[in-house]
Amino acid sequence: MPPIRTLPAVPVAVALLALCPAASSAPSVPATDAVLPLLVTRGGAPAAALLAHEETGTRYDGAGRGIARADRFRAGSITKTFLATVVLQLAAQHRLSLSDTVERHLPGVVRGAGNDGRALTLRALLTHTSGLYDFTRDTGGVVPVSPRQALHIALTHPPADRGRFAYSNTNYVLLGLVVEQVTGRSYAAEAERRIIAPLGLTGTSFPGFRATLPSPHGHAYDADGTDVTDLDPRVAGAAGELVTTLADLDRFYAALLGGELLPARALREMLDTRAAHGAYGMGLFPARLPCGVTVWGHNGRITGSYVRTAATVDGRRVLTFRVNTTSIADPGLEPRLLAAEFCPRTP
Repeated sequence: MPPIRTLPAVPVAVALLALCPAASSAPSVPATDAVLPLLVTRGGAPAAALLAHEETGTRYDGAGRGIARADRFRAGSITKTFLATVVLQLAAQHRLSLSDTVERHLPGVVRGAGNDGRALTLRALLTHTSGLYDFTRDTGGVVPVSPRQALHIALTHPPADRGRFAYSNTNYVLLGLVVEQVTGRSYAAEAERRIIAPLGLTGTSFPGFRATLPSPHGHAYDADGTDVTDLDPRVAGAAGELVTTLADLDRFYAALLGGELLPARALREMLDTRAAHGAYGMGLFPARLPCGVTVWGHNGRITGSYVRTAATVDGRRVLTFRVNTTSIADPGLEPRLLAAEFCPRTP
């Protein structure tokens, strides 16, 4: 979150990908192993790595020094895909409805400065169309806060226009509280029970307030080179606290898009971007590449870590890449790397 910003990273990524040239003018596409080193030489990262999952197997590549294939790292807003999956599972089990108001589950919690939980649905939170102010704009994404403190910050600001897409970490902090209210367990416990354990994601965890990373892990650096490996995850909470690995993210998105975690109807709803006018589904967003291929996934930015997962809509091909710093200096490299993986190359 800022400098790490978990949320704003999403719309930025969407906008950057939208700047790719049209398919008709696209040049021949380089291989990923040609683009990845550019994240170090032009992107300013100490190190970068990717893991691609394809029908023929997996492929790992690294550049620079300081990242190993099995490392645990902070995944920022990719947490949102996990949380959205839990909410959609609860909806499929009729334990809540996406048309429920926030007020129904958290009475009196969303009030102030024109904000009103009686007028907001869970669907609006999932799709970032609630208009709720992003609390990390005030904390800079570096101040640890409880969920209630995050909400207090957000609710001192008037909402933006409801029904318009506006990425806000506050939406997913609220969803974390809804999950706890509905199930009697934390969102982290529900994600562990419903996703992490069934899929065998042994490198994935919700650290809560633990500032250290589990082993094995490398170091993480802010843009100025400061070592920020230790970080209180409460700067992001339900909007971005996840710790994971390259392999676990590939496995998770392959399983999700492959229909292992949600019934077909719920998965279609997750991929429906109409509420956000094409920008976002529910914990996932599409990116159309220069060759015309559309991939689905999410990115995550938190101090010392930037990660991006993208997959084909059937989950059969997945790419996750990461750098061990807060952001990529050359934003054009992300769409280039995705195109290198998912667009056919000219011989």
